[in-house]
Amino acid sequence: MTEVTRENAKEHGLTDEEFDLMCQLVGRVPNLTELGIFSAMWNEHCSYKSSKRWLKTLPTTAPWVICGPGENAGVIDIEDGDAAIFKIESHNHPSYIEPYQGAATGVGGILRDVFTMGARPVALMNALRFGAPEHPKTRHFVNGVVSGIGGYGNCMGIPTVGGETEFHEAYNGNILVNAMCVGTAKTDKIFYATASGIGNPVVYVGAKTGRDGIHGSTMASAEFTEDAESKRPTVQVGDPFTEKLVMEACLELMKTDSVIGIQDMGAAGLTCSSMEMASKGQVGVELHLENLPTREPNMTPYEIMLSESQERMLMVLKPGREEEAHQIFKKWGLDFAVIGHLTDTGRLVVKMDGEIYADLKVQDIVDNSPEYDRPWKESPKKTEITPDTLKNTQDPIQSLKLMLDTANLSSRRWIWEQYDHMVMGDTIQYPGGDAGVVRVHDTKKALAITTDCSPRYCLSDPFEGGKQVVAEAWRNLVAVGAKPLAITNNLNFGNPEREEIMGQFVGCIKGITEACKTLDFPVISGNVSLYNETEGKAIMPTPVIGGVGLMRDSSKMMTMGFKDKNEFIYLVGGSEKDVPWLGSSLYLKDIEGIEDGAPPPVDLSLERKTGEFILSLNEKSLLSACHDVSAGGILIAIAEMAIKSKIGAQLYNLDVIPAWWFGENQARYIITTNDCASFEKLATSNNITTLKLGETCGQKIQIGDNLSVTLDEVDQIHGKWFDRYMSQAA
Repeated sequence: MTEVTRENAKEHGLTDEEFDLMCQLVGRVPNLTELGIFSAMWNEHCSYKSSKRWLKTLPTTAPWVICGPGENAGVIDIEDGDAAIFKIESHNHPSYIEPYQGAATGVGGILRDVFTMGARPVALMNALRFGAPEHPKTRHFVNGVVSGIGGYGNCMGIPTVGGETEFHEAYNGNILVNAMCVGTAKTDKIFYATASGIGNPVVYVGAKTGRDGIHGSTMASAEFTEDAESKRPTVQVGDPFTEKLVMEACLELMKTDSVIGIQDMGAAGLTCSSMEMASKGQVGVELHLENLPTREPNMTPYEIMLSESQERMLMVLKPGREEEAHQIFKKWGLDFAVIGHLTDTGRLVVKMDGEIYADLKVQDIVDNSPEYDRPWKESPKKTEITPDTLKNTQDPIQSLKLMLDTANLSSRRWIWEQYDHMVMGDTIQYPGGDAGVVRVHDTKKALAITTDCSPRYCLSDPFEGGKQVVAEAWRNLVAVGAKPLAITNNLNFGNPEREEIMGQFVGCIKGITEACKTLDFPVISGNVSLYNETEGKAIMPTPVIGGVGLMRDSSKMMTMGFKDKNEFIYLVGGSEKDVPWLGSSLYLKDIEGIEDGAPPPVDLSLERKTGEFILSLNEKSLLSACHDVSAGGILIAIAEMAIKSKIGAQLYNLDVIPAWWFGENQARYIITTNDCASFEKLATSNNITTLKLGETCGQKIQIGDNLSVTLDEVDQIHGKWFDRYMSQAA
């Protein structure tokens, strides 16, 4: 076999220093297959070499955490012997190159992460970022990504119960597609990706291996240049119908007590799955690739080891259980092959037709993967923007109408109507609310699920932005009546080799860490996506948080829509004396035409105190509707509640400036109640600031006697932006 060169290593994404380390560990210059294995294991996407130094600082434990980061997905105890298993992952680079397949296979990959653990997936979420609406490619990306998510999830029969979508020119050259999956299992039936038992069979199941996706994880670990279109061959092609069969066959096999360890073949395919299982079990593995099912002729060991073909799993079975497992996969019409066995050598040995193509020490590759403490510099602080510096003096109703007709505040109905959110019959709060909610099957319990991020805050102040995104996820779960339990994160940033980008990453991690500690809201899984930039232009720092909370009694679930007329509307967590926080706000962007200013500060103790107060009110059945105040501020939140219910709001003529209605101050909720005395007494006793804003009534949103807009008009404005935009010619 021809020895590889430094130039070969660079083509595989390795630096000169990494090439030297590789040669030192192996004791010679590796061959091409071995180089491919190293490059797959040591790229940014798989090794987290620029981020793991900081990821180790995140809080990951709590009494209800069964399994934190390090497995395919995280696991929390949701009582009564039940567990929730969840994770979020990115498929950004593939989705930019081929939007439909990139998004579809992102959904497929995150589903495998969850059912690999023994869980049945019960819900999908997503977080999407697109470029400016006027950019010539944006409409193409939106259509392809949404179709891909819907096409895969719908065919799998898993409900997509919510998500978030935003537009900004910073994503013109790198869209973001983050997919989240939540599943449920019994706490005593959870499976891990650990290989054990010398001599035990290593089994390949699922679809055949092809040449699609080779170098996919390496491509996802580099920024784009002008040749992005040429990278199409690195994008995997998904088949949700096959994945459905793989899921059912795996879950059936898991009931037989035959499985010792199981790992999906995601990034870096067979290389990563075999290496990770062997490493966790401190064993070796010998693979015989001639036994592996391929769909293309004359595939080389290099291609087989690096292929990222979808719908494939790797298992270690108990000895003598191969035929039992084979019959299950045969019944489901899937490939099944014994492709190797575990050894006591601690080495990965790759053979094909009797010839050795790789012979590497597992722990050398896994334990000695590069770890960089990259230099970073703190983002410069932005100045606070005060209302007295603003030029616009239009009334708040005019501003409301303008803001609801923008890309970032308009209804997402066009998107979520393409997703099946009712399949399986356990979805009890549909997309469009603060969080999706699914019943834990055959119980009174329910899981609330949300995805959140405010990149404009993180760009202006990464530390405060990192705190805020966790707090926003916390509030969204609280607003539907769930106790927040844990998060998964998807950290999307630019090139970490640039000090200012690494500074954004560090600042956001520090903010997330502080928020998770104060809110008792640990990180149990996640994903890092770096090098999201094109021609040196980075995305905004976008640390997406996926949050999960528990309702012990789903009959107490809250929704945002007003429930009846003549109920009182309150602001919880604020007063008319508050100075509206406008820095980095949508009001500032959409009305003033400015993107600047320090983001709102986040008082985490107040967040927790206010959220726990809301939950206590819900337990006492004192709230009829609840919605957190976030992007766009108070009046946007009230409009969303009114649109949802087709019930209007008569708001008092408060002694406030017009911009007060749109400040993005934190730790606030809008609620309705018909028992003002009890509500106000409890607020006073708990030292919670509240303000009575008005009453629900009629078919208008009205402030005082003179400022009003009909519900029909705001509904039309809010609901038609996406339809109008997507119907335009590209």
